[in-house]
Order: sequence, then structure tokens, then C-alpha cells
Amino acid sequence: MSLLSFIKEAGAALFGGRRDAKEITAEDLKKTVAEHGFSVEGLQISLDGDKATVSGKAKSTEEAEKIALTIGNIAGIAAVDNKLTVEKEAPQATMYTVKKGDTLWAIAEAHYGKGQGAKYTEIVKANTPPIKNPDLIQPGWVLRIPPLK
Repeated sequence: MSLLSFIKEAGAALFGGRRDAKEITAEDLKKTVAEHGFSVEGLQISLDGDKATVSGKAKSTEEAEKIALTIGNIAGIAAVDNKLTVEKEAPQATMYTVKKGDTLWAIAEAHYGKGQGAKYTEIVKANTPPIKNPDLIQPGWVLRIPPLK
């Protein structure tokens, strides 16, 4: 797939909100992937500093992208090398890093065209999981922007 970059300090904090509570391990990341309901055949995650490499076989391109975002949108992770293979190929989504002041409506209009803000629901669907509350997007998060069907 590809190497995705993240803002290391912007992601969700594991371990009860304390980013420095303990160092994140590959097992912590595997557990987080499983908690989001993803099932990856032969899931392997390795860490090299703040870069995670994920491999295995996902069910679809969409799921592989969501898995990479689940890992990358965790505080302390600056990059994810997504080496997942997929059973069902599909066009890759565009990745967008949320900026201060962004709304999902504005992001939808920027990617789908003026007057298409209501298509923000497509962005919400494309990011559930890992995004649990789409009304609380934060600067630095990376979102999937799927192509319109």
C-alpha cells in the first residue's frame, strides 16, 4: 500500500489519556486494531521508534486503509508503513490531515465540490471505525476521503 505520515502528538492517547503513561508496544497496537473490530489474517505490527509497520491480509482496500489510520491516529505514532495485502481491491481513498477550524462539511466541499457539503456523511462512513465521534474531529487527525460512487 503506502507510507502514511501523521502528526505524532495529535492522535488519541492510549492508557487512559496520559500520553506518557507507558511506551506504546506492537501488542498495544494489535489490541487496538482488534478492539475496532478488524480481523486481519496473519496480522504483524512492528515498531521502529515512532514508525509502525503493519502487514497481513485485510478483507478490502477500505479495511486496510482504516487499519493504517487506526494505528497512525494514536499519539506517539508519526508514520505507518502499510504493507497489508487485500482480498478485494478497490480504488484507494485520498488521505486528508485535519487542520484547525476544519469541519466535515467544509472538508466534503473541498474534496467533492461546492454545494456538496452534505456528502460529509460519506466521510463519516469511511472513517467509522476508527473515528468514534465525527463531531469531535481534531487538528492533526488523518481522515479517509473516499471517491464518490
